[in-house]
Amino acid sequence: DLEKEQLKALKKVVKHFENGLPLENVIQITEILNLCAEKMNEQEAFIEPLCELIKLFGLPFQRKKSADEANYSIEVSQSIAQLGYLMSLPSSKVKIQICKSIVSFYDMELPEKLLPGYQPTHVTYKIQNAEEGELAKVLVLSLAFVENQLTEKLWVLKALQHLSTSETCCGHMVEAQAARRLCLYLNDADPSGELVFRSSDILWNLLESGSKREVVNQLRSLECVHALKELFVDLMRGFRRSSHQLRNDLLVIVTLLAEDAAVLMIESGFAKLLIVLATFTEVKLPHPLVKGFKLAYSYEDFEMKKLLFNIIGILSKNPSAVQLLSENHVMPALLYYVKGNQKPGFRGWSAAHYEELQLHAIAVLASVAPVLLEKYLSCQGNTLLLVFLEWCIGQEPHFGQGNSYHGTSGRSNKLPQMRYSLRTLRSVVALYHDAVITNLCDQGAISQLLDILKYAVDKCEEKEGIVLLEIQADILFILSVLCENDVHRKELFSCEGIDILIPFFKMDPRKLYSGIGYNCLLLSALDCLWSCVIGCDIAEDCFIEKQGIFLLLDLLAVNEKHLYNIILGILVEFSDNPKTPVHMRMWRGKRDQTAANLLIQLWRQEELDLGVKHDQYGKIVDTKKPIATRFQKQQKVIPLSASCPTFAIMEVSESIRAKIYSLFCKLGFEDLPGLSAKDFVTLAIIQRYIDFKIGEVWSEIRAELKEEFRPVTPDERTLKHISEMSEDIGKMVTALQTEVLERQHDHKIQEEEKTYKEITATQIQRERIKKSWENFLARTSSYEALKVRNLIEQKI
Repeated sequence: DLEKEQLKALKKVVKHFENGLPLENVIQITEILNLCAEKMNEQEAFIEPLCELIKLFGLPFQRKKSADEANYSIEVSQSIAQLGYLMSLPSSKVKIQICKSIVSFYDMELPEKLLPGYQPTHVTYKIQNAEEGELAKVLVLSLAFVENQLTEKLWVLKALQHLSTSETCCGHMVEAQAARRLCLYLNDADPSGELVFRSSDILWNLLESGSKREVVNQLRSLECVHALKELFVDLMRGFRRSSHQLRNDLLVIVTLLAEDAAVLMIESGFAKLLIVLATFTEVKLPHPLVKGFKLAYSYEDFEMKKLLFNIIGILSKNPSAVQLLSENHVMPALLYYVKGNQKPGFRGWSAAHYEELQLHAIAVLASVAPVLLEKYLSCQGNTLLLVFLEWCIGQEPHFGQGNSYHGTSGRSNKLPQMRYSLRTLRSVVALYHDAVITNLCDQGAISQLLDILKYAVDKCEEKEGIVLLEIQADILFILSVLCENDVHRKELFSCEGIDILIPFFKMDPRKLYSGIGYNCLLLSALDCLWSCVIGCDIAEDCFIEKQGIFLLLDLLAVNEKHLYNIILGILVEFSDNPKTPVHMRMWRGKRDQTAANLLIQLWRQEELDLGVKHDQYGKIVDTKKPIATRFQKQQKVIPLSASCPTFAIMEVSESIRAKIYSLFCKLGFEDLPGLSAKDFVTLAIIQRYIDFKIGEVWSEIRAELKEEFRPVTPDERTLKHISEMSEDIGKMVTALQTEVLERQHDHKIQEEEKTYKEITATQIQRERIKKSWENFLARTSSYEALKVRNLIEQKI
């Protein structure tokens, strides 16, 4: 009789709250839920009222005041979380009802009647409390209770699908290993296909809103990879459009997995399947893995093709996949697209789709070619690319749309094709492989690349853009590698290359701050000058005759610190040519600045940045270490092996002072026009740079020896003598600087005296003129004064 009374009471409770639970009663209803759950294990009659009570949680909660939502938030979040814990009950009906109530959080319908004096809570109130109560985490764990129950599992996935739209819930789901659990369920029997659809959607949400790194880590297991492979094969054989869309969604997930778990994909055979599927239409070799599969040339197949190309590019970065790529004809498949298309559309693809696939394939080729170099050469990759580049600058009609990511700036032109072809050549040439470089040069690549460079420069004058700047920079780099260390190739370059190269050094300095690539272009041009001109007498003379040294000094005077090292290095290399010092002496910058003055200014700025100590007049402060940097003085003594350069030696290559000293050795230290006394003070230091640097090295040697052992007396005397000699040189330079400053001071005094005399003479002359004028006024204004003046003149 007691149980009957309890069931009647439960029906009354449900009837009373049929329009929604007041917030103050939620915690009491939750306690009743727990009591019903305990009773349900003994009496099945409690299942129905339990479900009715759970259904109440799907209705909007009722509040008296606006503050009630905040006041009862803790109790509500605990009650909602309790719904998840009730998933452990053995009743399927209860589990399904729990999931239905959770789903209703996201599609809330207001009841027909409201409790008097109450208002429904905000539509997102339950969702927020579900997040705080970690309901999503509890539901993921509850999947263990519905492993063999398809209907219940689908309802749980539906609830998780809604919860996964929240970033907070995604974080809780990831903590519960949701990605791994869902992946292992993907191939469970499900005639409706709903399980795969909902699971893949949840995985997508986890990747987008959760921790992508953690989700991928959960999928990094052989079991998960096998599950993904099995599902992919099943979807690949499907004919419905929804299957193809799911297949592509799965490929995106696999793409992320390939970046971190390439080895697992190779072991499972999944990588081989994807590679064969990506290339079977181009290679046309029968393979059992794709037997019976045909492309429908639909939009879904087009997306699949791009994703497969992308996966090949990712796998090429992993050394363990190189053999697999080589064996499955990836190289000929990608090179298949390196040819001009004369008609709109190709082999079933529309014109836009084929263009995008072509550009994508060539972009992937830039990653694959360096790791499959032998295959690249055997397939005549260089020849195909050079012929394709010839087509790119030709007049043949082209139907490019330029709508895709890789087709930027490609509207009705072939610039994207040129861009990615050159990027591929650059990636191969960057290996500095003799066979590749020789093969290119034998086919006349230098002359052809110069033609393309001129074409790109002319196009850039019409309309500049990032693509054209990148094309020019890539060509300059390729030419640098081809001509480096080969005089004959430099001679071939100099015929027309210098005329093309010169305008790059006349670039408006303001363009360097545009942010679209001029900085990179200028550096590439300087690198090309270094590699393609220096070392060949004919090329050097041609560059100097075209005022190249003047242009380099103009660039140096622009005051771009990141250019100092490379420009000074080029000038040092050019200084072996006897014409270079002559041109450097002739150069005049703004305000009639000379090359010597410019180099001295750079030296002072460099020493200021390095923290080298000087007094207010630029004189040496520390005669023992006159050019030591702040870092060198702070560095402790560290004994190094003989093969390791010391800090004093490393500083030579890192700073520009050694280059400036080398240039002055060619220019000379005397008869330099345009220098002030302060410049001569700095020049005295530059002139003794090598002596000071030798002193620094010996000082380091002495310090290292003292750290390990005490030198014998003769060696100690020698080291001391060397140290004293270095210090004497510093004192001598200081004396010379003092003499220069004194001469300047004396000269200033003489100039001041001369100026004072000129001022005094001018003042006397002004007084005489004033007195003469006053006399004139007196004669013309006063008759008596005029009579006196006339009498004086008569007597005289």
